[in-house]
Amino acid sequence: MQELKATMAGSVWKVAVNPGEAVQEDQDIIILESMKMEIPITAEEDGTVREIKVAEGDFVNEGDVIAVIE
Repeated sequence: MQELKATMAGSVWKVAVNPGEAVQEDQDIIILESMKMEIPITAEEDGTVREIKVAEGDFVNEGDVIAVIE
């Protein structure tokens, strides 16, 4: 199981996948927006999205768990 964490504080600009969806290593899962930059959070390995813990527009802090992949 991998917990994807926000790499910096910012807003959730886009959630690119849904729970139950199969994903591949390096696939964009969530895109954060901070200081007018888009920061993709990608899968670290192949798996299935178990949970998305944020919604578009939510604010996250660095280190917050934003998704779980198994």
